[in-house]
Amino acid sequence: MAHSEQVFEQSIQVATNATLVEHCVTDLALMHQWLNPALRCEPMGDTWDTELGGKSQFIIQLPVWQPTLISTVVERAPGLIVWEFEGFFEGRDRWECQPNERGTLLLNRFQFAVPNPIVAFGFNTFAAKLTKQDMEAQLRRLKQVAERQAVLQRQ
Repeated sequence: MAHSEQVFEQSIQVATNATLVEHCVTDLALMHQWLNPALRCEPMGDTWDTELGGKSQFIIQLPVWQPTLISTVVERAPGLIVWEFEGFFEGRDRWECQPNERGTLLLNRFQFAVPNPIVAFGFNTFAAKLTKQDMEAQLRRLKQVAERQAVLQRQ
């Protein structure tokens, strides 16, 4: 990425095991419970695939324009998934589950560049702060989804 790169990092403590937290990050139905409602995620094939090489598309639901990111899973291990994407953004979205005595520390690192200078100016001027706030809100929603799933599993 030759363009000026930005990194948004956030983390949250989740009171359940790392396997369940990872499931909430990678399961499409659960993902749609915590993603921003303006963001739609779809498989790029017949089935949703979060294994190495799996492809998907993230579509931002705007009234006039629906920018799309094509993403590919480029790193995969238990408790870790990294999507690399291209489109109006280029970069990586890394999700890592670190087990600890209180459950799981979920780390998210969104590293990206905006190749088009006009789009970059608009993003930096109008959307960067909102995007970071939304990513933090997504983590709080994901925590709620994972902890709710943990309660359902115990019932």
